[in-house]
Amino acid sequence: MKSDFLDYSAGDVTCQAFVAYEDKTSDKRPCVLICHAWGGQSEFEQEKAEKLAALGYLGFAVDVYGKGKRGTNMDENAKLMQPFIDDRKLLLSRLRAALTAAKNHPMTDSKNIAVMGYCFGGLCALDLARCCDPDLKGAVSFHGLFTPPKIGPQGKITASILLLHGYDDPMAKPDNVLEVADELNKAGADWQLHAYGHTVHAFTAPTANMPEHGILYSPSADRRSWIAMKNFFEELFA
Repeated sequence: MKSDFLDYSAGDVTCQAFVAYEDKTSDKRPCVLICHAWGGQSEFEQEKAEKLAALGYLGFAVDVYGKGKRGTNMDENAKLMQPFIDDRKLLLSRLRAALTAAKNHPMTDSKNIAVMGYCFGGLCALDLARCCDPDLKGAVSFHGLFTPPKIGPQGKITASILLLHGYDDPMAKPDNVLEVADELNKAGADWQLHAYGHTVHAFTAPTANMPEHGILYSPSADRRSWIAMKNFFEELFA
């Protein structure tokens, strides 16, 4: 496996992706962008990139905040994320820059690109799908936030979407699930939802252990959601 960091530009900001792929062949392969949670790109997303590489894809861990900007606690994470929650146009510009960088990677099959993300990164994945970029084929949200960007009329969403959701997630309640379902229907999207019972936020993160805040790792939901994602990508890239 080959892995390395890759600097790319988002306007006047330098961002740093982590890229991984199997180098047994020089053939181009489908590319999956991985959008990070609120703390910024970390070993968690980098490991996901490597796991995707082992499946035959190019894993491209995105850097929304900028090179070297990472949080180490909840307060720092919130300060890093909030400007992008408040300004979804800014967020979209960072995501489009990452998509361009991933598309231009020499090992990327530019006709087969998807995005996935965790928590804040799930919102990022949905926002990239919502922008209706023709280069994006699919989007997967793991325990993501569903709030629409409201930055203009929503066009037809051409990317297929998979929502992997903890039913008891306090950050995306049943009403929010109904709202995003209605939104995706109105946008003509091909979408599906897997909801895991007795499961809260951050169910894929082994270190998540704040049940009093509705944040807790779930081995079963983690395993099931990864299988669902693999099946989704196999169909998407067939």
